[in-house]
Amino acid sequence: MTATVGNQDPEGIARALRGVVRGEVDFSAAARALMTMDASNYRRVPVGVVAPRDAEDVAAALAACREHGVPVVARGGGTSIAGQATGTGVVMDFTRHMNRIVDVDPVTRTAVVQPGVVLDRLQEACAPHGLRFGPDPSTHSRCTLGGMIGNNSCGSHSVAYGTTADNICSLSSVICQSNGDIRQATLARGWQGAPDALRPLIEGELALLRTGFPDLPRRISGYAADALLPENGVDLARFFCGTEGTLGIVTEATVRLVEAPRARALAVLAYADESAAAEAAAGLLPHGPLTVEGMAADLVREQAGLPKGGAWLFVESGGDTPAQARAHAEAIVRAAADGTTDSLIVDDPTGQRALWRIREDASGTATRMPDGTEAWPGWEDCAVPPARLGPYLRDFRGLLSQHGLRGTPYGHFGDGCIHVRIDFDLLSETGVRRFRHFSEDLAELVVAHGGSLSGEHGDGQARAELLPKMYGPELVGLFGRIKDVWDPDGLLNPGVLVRPARLDENLRFAVLPRGPVDVEFAYPHDGGDFSAAVRRCVGVAKCRTESAPSGGVMCPSFRVTGEEAHSTRGRARLLHEMLAGEVVTDGWRSTEVRDALDLCLSCKGCRTDCPVGVDMATYKAEFLHHHYEGRRRPAAHYSMGWLPRWLRLVQHARAAGVVNTLARVGPLATLGKRLGGIASERRIPRVAPETFSAWWRRDLRRRVQVARRGGAAR
Repeated sequence: MTATVGNQDPEGIARALRGVVRGEVDFSAAARALMTMDASNYRRVPVGVVAPRDAEDVAAALAACREHGVPVVARGGGTSIAGQATGTGVVMDFTRHMNRIVDVDPVTRTAVVQPGVVLDRLQEACAPHGLRFGPDPSTHSRCTLGGMIGNNSCGSHSVAYGTTADNICSLSSVICQSNGDIRQATLARGWQGAPDALRPLIEGELALLRTGFPDLPRRISGYAADALLPENGVDLARFFCGTEGTLGIVTEATVRLVEAPRARALAVLAYADESAAAEAAAGLLPHGPLTVEGMAADLVREQAGLPKGGAWLFVESGGDTPAQARAHAEAIVRAAADGTTDSLIVDDPTGQRALWRIREDASGTATRMPDGTEAWPGWEDCAVPPARLGPYLRDFRGLLSQHGLRGTPYGHFGDGCIHVRIDFDLLSETGVRRFRHFSEDLAELVVAHGGSLSGEHGDGQARAELLPKMYGPELVGLFGRIKDVWDPDGLLNPGVLVRPARLDENLRFAVLPRGPVDVEFAYPHDGGDFSAAVRRCVGVAKCRTESAPSGGVMCPSFRVTGEEAHSTRGRARLLHEMLAGEVVTDGWRSTEVRDALDLCLSCKGCRTDCPVGVDMATYKAEFLHHHYEGRRRPAAHYSMGWLPRWLRLVQHARAAGVVNTLARVGPLATLGKRLGGIASERRIPRVAPETFSAWWRRDLRRRVQVARRGGAAR
């Protein structure tokens, strides 16, 4: 029986898309498997993937999907933590083609970017002008501007520069209309570009909009419909940020740039515990810091380089000169002195990067408790008023204990925004029920402290079900009416933010085998469980970087091809789907997994650079063992894998000269390369006439003899 989506078979949808889209249309099992998950707890299997070349492609693809009743999800780097970058319809991948920086204007301090631009690439383009884009999530080396707009991302410098919405001038988007038309619109200030029905809807609910939103620096949850109030300038671009691809698809953005400090200094303030650090954070804001980031000792595996304490605030200051930046940091240290146990000022850029890496790797490090227990997102970024952070954290810790859970809070203390991974058991029915009950209780706790369910990463599926606790049913109902105006057919990212799926549905672990998988390696850090080893990859995507941050090497094959399948995360996703057996159905015989692993160098860069310790070299060896078990392997496996054997034979026969002669250019060399699975363009390396060990023994005897002669001469 042919699977159907929107009453059409996938092949029919693919044909329709190929007829109108100039970019890639890929409905293969591998392409679908790579897009089943983002960095959240959720998994949804798409029908196919489209990589549009431009806005016209986006409009054409959306029109074709609308005609066939197929949902559409826009996706950038796939680092979303609430599940909003997954979907059951067509996933639009903007990283392949729509990734250009169109313009950087140092006079107006603006830049024009396409949605697939990685944040670090924009920062590099702006740096020669002394400018930067203010928001900077810890995933800055791989997250895209489109994803940041969709989620209204913030980052560690938000106390100085605000959220993404605070830094957007205008957006070009493809939107639907109630008459069935798909059109491109420019969204800025004023009603121009919005659907005709939006203005009367908003103007009919002014009282609700003026009273329904808490005043928070990190209020990301729901639709920011209060940006459409007349006193707020009817700012459509600001409103559109954080809508998670549910109202339209951004194809280009004009963003504001800020002046980058010429010099920076980092004050690291140590406190007795997390509560003391949280209580102190808000008091540092009047000193104008660039960051006020916090983390506790239970997150840091090694405290090398940190002042002694149980928790720390990373407070960055800027200046026109290194002396000014340091003086600013010294003033902050003095202001905080009464509450700190120790402090440190680092003005060396290399030292600062090393310390920031501890903080930025936390989203991966926190996925494992100190005893190795798995921990997961889901309540990753609640935010409360900064002055309430201390009491909130104490109540939060108490709620964890009440539910028998553990977590390691860290994050943007200066904005009252806390990240945390919690050791939920998402594999058993009992554990999933606990996950739901804790989520419901925590939502009530956040609201009791005047907070927002999401302070950075959006609601997605993880928190949207609980938005009535924060906003009440009337305002949440208005969100649904707004959605209907922009997306009358409900095709854009359904099940997310508005009329969401339940927070305990579509969990990505539900499809994995419950019993142990028969494997050859021990996997001691994962209890001998290959599924647990594969689950290590949570989608942080540090392997998707184009260059080596802080001297890292992961992942060299991705840096060459730029293909998700050749990243450590992509390979882990394919192994996950192999174990699930729904999309990748051939188990250990899977050609999709084999092909993705083919370019893996087994360099173990992921073992050291991945913050969760994914060891793809071991996984590759495990897979290849099972894949070729009982079958003939490719010729290169015998020629290269058995190379020590062949070299011993050559040495035993004293035939190095003969082999080198035959390996030179000529018919025998061509035949040898063909039989050995070696590319014809390659030259066969020469065999040394003497082995290293034989040379070493001979040279050692020579040196001993020389030493003896020297001794006799004396």
